[in-house]
Amino acid sequence: MVSAILLAAGESKRMGKPKQLMPLGNSTIVEQTIDNLLNSKVSEVILVLGYRAKELMKRVATKPVKIVVNPIYHQGMGTSIVAGLNLVDSRAQAVMLALGDQPFVDSQTINRLIEEFDNHDKGIAIPVYQGRRGHPIIFSIKYKAQLSGLKGDIGGRDIIKEHPEDIHEVAVSCEGIQIDIDTISNYSLQEGGNNSDTQFLDT
Repeated sequence: MVSAILLAAGESKRMGKPKQLMPLGNSTIVEQTIDNLLNSKVSEVILVLGYRAKELMKRVATKPVKIVVNPIYHQGMGTSIVAGLNLVDSRAQAVMLALGDQPFVDSQTINRLIEEFDNHDKGIAIPVYQGRRGHPIIFSIKYKAQLSGLKGDIGGRDIIKEHPEDIHEVAVSCEGIQIDIDTISNYSLQEGGNNSDTQFLDT
């Protein structure tokens, strides 16, 4: 059982508006990201909200997800991970950390990551596209205590650095694991199908 924590609490400072609610095709960025997870093999989706949470809750009200509002989201991603962990099913064997502004990670890629994690003895599974790491990332439940102690805006980066021997890199064909929509120009390019100015995440 893999529980997905979808981090969507940020203020979208670089975008200048709540990017989670911005249109994407016939949907919105956050809805597409949720649907990709719901259509995959994850056992549950925990949506962590913060900035303008009420608007987002209305938008996703029909989605079968658990929702938690992080009141201290402004203190960084680590606090949102901790908030999400509080709702993880007790039967979960692993936790997947997914980002609310990565709507191009398709369900097939998520499934591949889960399958590779299940069939490997490593405790951390990271997708890799053309030699570069991206998200989402799966952590064995054995890392729950360390994840629960996160603070600030570090996310799981320090845990990854501390346990290089426990990492399984999963090669995928989905560029979406590296595409992070966080500026107006970047959003416009993605809407137009041009990825040449993509902002990439560092893991």
